[in-house]
Amino acid sequence: MEFGLTFEKILLIGVIAAVIIGPERLPKAAEAFAKFVRRAGEYLRDTKSRMRDELGPEIDEVDWRKLDPRQYDPRRIIRDALLEESPAPAAAVSVATASAVQADASATSAVASRAPRVRPDFTRDSPPPFDAEAT
Repeated sequence: MEFGLTFEKILLIGVIAAVIIGPERLPKAAEAFAKFVRRAGEYLRDTKSRMRDELGPEIDEVDWRKLDPRQYDPRRIIRDALLEESPAPAAAVSVATASAVQADASATSAVASRAPRVRPDFTRDSPPPFDAEAT
């Protein structure tokens, strides 16, 4: 069963409910509970059919277990990303190396002159983006 409920626990809950409700009101309570369960089942069936109608027949082909967020462990994702060896194109490596050398040179000159370090990709003409709603 789900939610850690075993048959014994459900039986105990039923006995306690029968004692609390009493023999006079027990048939009406059981009938109300049966109606609730029936309505919940109808609601779920209706929701499934509406999803099929709106999303089409492809909904049956989706592997829902792959979309379960509980399977994504952040530690595993980071470990896989760090250990993954992705071949970088030679042009991208040379651009990255050149920008790193330029950044080191600007950092050295900034330390020497005690001027604040400015990112090389932002200038007075193209400042970094600013979101007025975020502040």
